[in-house]
Amino acid sequence: MGKKGKKEKKLKGAEKTAAKMEKKVSKRSKREEEDLEALIAEFQSLDAKKTQVLETACPPPSPRLNASLCAHPEKDELILFGGEFFNGKKTFLYNELFFYNIKKNIWVKAEIPNPPPRRCAQQAVVVPQGGGQMWIFGGEFASPEGEQFYHYKDLWVLHLGTRTWEQIKAPGAPSGRSGHRMVLSKRQLLVFGGFHESARDYIYYNDIHAFNLDTFTWSRLQPTGTGPCPRSACQMTPTPDGNGVIIYGGYSKTRAKKDVDKGTIHSDMFLLRREEKWTWTRVNPSGVKPPPRSGFSLAVGPGGRALLFGGVCDEEDEESLEGDFFNDLYFYDINKNRWFPAQLKGSKSEKKKRRRGKKEEQTNETEGEKEEPQGPTEIIKEVMAEDGTVMTIKEVIPATQAEEDSEEEEEDEDGEEEEAAAMAPLVEPCPRSSAMATVKHSKLYLYGGMFEVGDRQFTLSDLYSLDLHKMDQWDVLVEMDPKTQEWLEESESEDEEAKGGDEEEDGEEEEDSEEESEEDADHPPVKAGEALADYQTRTEKYWLGLARANMGPDAKEKKVQKVGHAMAKVICLNVRDIATHIRTDV
Repeated sequence: MGKKGKKEKKLKGAEKTAAKMEKKVSKRSKREEEDLEALIAEFQSLDAKKTQVLETACPPPSPRLNASLCAHPEKDELILFGGEFFNGKKTFLYNELFFYNIKKNIWVKAEIPNPPPRRCAQQAVVVPQGGGQMWIFGGEFASPEGEQFYHYKDLWVLHLGTRTWEQIKAPGAPSGRSGHRMVLSKRQLLVFGGFHESARDYIYYNDIHAFNLDTFTWSRLQPTGTGPCPRSACQMTPTPDGNGVIIYGGYSKTRAKKDVDKGTIHSDMFLLRREEKWTWTRVNPSGVKPPPRSGFSLAVGPGGRALLFGGVCDEEDEESLEGDFFNDLYFYDINKNRWFPAQLKGSKSEKKKRRRGKKEEQTNETEGEKEEPQGPTEIIKEVMAEDGTVMTIKEVIPATQAEEDSEEEEEDEDGEEEEAAAMAPLVEPCPRSSAMATVKHSKLYLYGGMFEVGDRQFTLSDLYSLDLHKMDQWDVLVEMDPKTQEWLEESESEDEEAKGGDEEEDGEEEEDSEEESEEDADHPPVKAGEALADYQTRTEKYWLGLARANMGPDAKEKKVQKVGHAMAKVICLNVRDIATHIRTDV
């Protein structure tokens, strides 16, 4: 009884500390949020000018991360909303709404009156009721300089059938946050975790709330058992029976000392399940687990399997922060409580198929001839000696041995082709974090995200798909446009401001952009039909030098090589002809 009482007292003490911290952060961030509310209102006044629904075919959306990508519950469409983009100088937030027609490979921008304010790191869930609905909760807005943050606690629903936005105002909602997770569990939206940040303080959450889709009411759950510690950006997957959710991983940080924060990447797993009441249980899965990471993409595949793609593992010290980015894919089988890495089979080469067909034809044509005995075979070979003399060698081989040698030669040729096909580089997304992922008709779709090279951040706008039944190869649906990778150095922007004048500043920014584009054009060109491995080998010295220049002299050699290869891969995949991988309208 004594130990139990101490444990309960300790838990209550932690709850009180968290409540005090939340109050402190809320008080300090209130003034910041008041400043940002004026900017948000300005953007909303522009949105208010939209008085009717307008849908127009458009190019693929601009590069972004931390957006929402959902599969339409009734149509062959993907839905993309919100997100952010940072060009080295300013942060851009979006509330744009796009629909991607899977069959036609067409993007459509939908301008609908009274949309939610601009935001990123929100959560979205689709439900089939009422012709299809997309529910959105929370997220954050940032000042252009990225120094002030506003965290939303609003709830919105997009009625897909009527193309209308509606804000749902219900009491008892979770506090403002971003980086949280939200899933559908039967007729409830479950919201877990996230964080709230101001210029000086931050707080991470591990509370869980439920929104009832029938009564439109919020309630805070009070599960028994020990649950996850506060965190954001975790994996939250509903169980196949709809009576619970799985929580995996995530990220949080704590104050190590004054002005020094320490980040923690979590790799633990918990089950929240409702029987008579909600209960937390620690889960220890078997199999090959993903290496620790944050910023991974998540989705739910066929058979209730959770999917985890990419992410980043940051190596932090007091002076620097370096990240290793991933592009691997893992599955978690909820029924078997087991992790396993995805293995792509690769597509069979056309040469191999043709050779098989040819061998079958030869077999059919000579089927009757094989029954008749054949005489010995005479083979004539010409060999050149060291002094240049050509010698003719005649060799008589019995019929059976000649057939065996012929079969061995064909097998060797087939083996070489299979080996060449296996060595051929597969098209795949480059390593990244904070990408958007969803599953439709047993296909995984992956859009955007970001990776870093030294101090530069590259935000992506490419779209890939992977058939989760065939598991053969990634298909490129939208290429990344290198022209969108504009980066404005902070030192350059400070120099521009010192020279004064908005017009002069704009002109210099254009010149900087032109110089950057000229530098991009100086990269080693990709030869027609050149494979990725050949391009990387041929230009390795250049890319390692460029990576070293970006990362500085103190960067580890292994990391420089990894970044250099990634840069070469991005350029090669953007420039070379990949028309065979692009879906076309048939």
